Amino acid sequence: MYIKRRSGWEMPERLATPESVFLNRRALLGGAAGLAATSLVGVEGALAAADPTSGLYPAARNEAYTLDRPLTAEKFSADYNNFYEFGTSKTVLPAANALKTRPWTLKIDGLVEKPFEIGIDDLVRKMTLEERLYRHRCVEAWSMSVPWTGFPLSKLVALAKPALGAKYLRMETFMDKSMAPGQRSFLYPWPYVEGLTMEEANNDLAFIATGIYGKPLANQFGAPIRLAVPWKYGFKSVKSIVKLSFVAERPKTFWEGLQASEYGFWANVNPAVSHPRWSQASERVLGTDQRVPTLIYNGYGEQVAGLYKGLENERLFV
Repeated sequence: MYIKRRSGWEMPERLATPESVFLNRRALLGGAAGLAATSLVGVEGALAAADPTSGLYPAARNEAYTLDRPLTAEKFSADYNNFYEFGTSKTVLPAANALKTRPWTLKIDGLVEKPFEIGIDDLVRKMTLEERLYRHRCVEAWSMSVPWTGFPLSKLVALAKPALGAKYLRMETFMDKSMAPGQRSFLYPWPYVEGLTMEEANNDLAFIATGIYGKPLANQFGAPIRLAVPWKYGFKSVKSIVKLSFVAERPKTFWEGLQASEYGFWANVNPAVSHPRWSQASERVLGTDQRVPTLIYNGYGEQVAGLYKGLENERLFV
């Protein structure tokens, strides 16, 4: 469903755009004014070499997706990341530089009309990119607000042409121990796997992100392609996806396999249900350390609550 009407969680446009959206690329163009043109050619050339689709960013913002709080400045969110493939600390940025994002192929299989593979650059060019402002709520009780660039997951589902028997979408990240030191640990059930029901995958909020802050995804955000499901805890938003499988049985996800009593399949944000080791009633806003009340479904209940009718006996929240 395409949402046009204004809701209570929106904010004025003047509060929605941080200066960091465009500053990073321009910050590289320092020096004398006479060297600016030459510098620009060098910077844009380097960006294009790293990501051949860089010219598609920044994408137009979809004004149907706004926020009730300012965006988190990139300097905070870019250096505070969960990416266990590259370490269990939040400062994974240096290690994540080892992630090689080209060539990158996405495999589509399972209960589909015809399994296929598609390169990330071909996929991005096939889709119309847009920017959406989303809240992101981590199960660890911190949060941020970010401008994702990408396209609705439903468009990728449509491209895959799933069969009627497909009930779930299983998503898998890369597996490369030589590149990702965290994957050498036997303590975790690698590779990282996540899943959604087909109804969740086709909900308009479910988003495939290929960029952030007006640029292609930096490695630590899950380059070159990741999921963003803003009504769920952040661990559901699988990073660096290489495979999407349409399946009949509910997949066992990474964190379920590690500790199902703490990290369930559904993982919908709920302030009334505590994690076994901490409260979820409030959250710490990244960059400000302000404590704010957590909202049911992270504030997106109007769009997603209907997905869970009749599932009262399911463990919908961590």
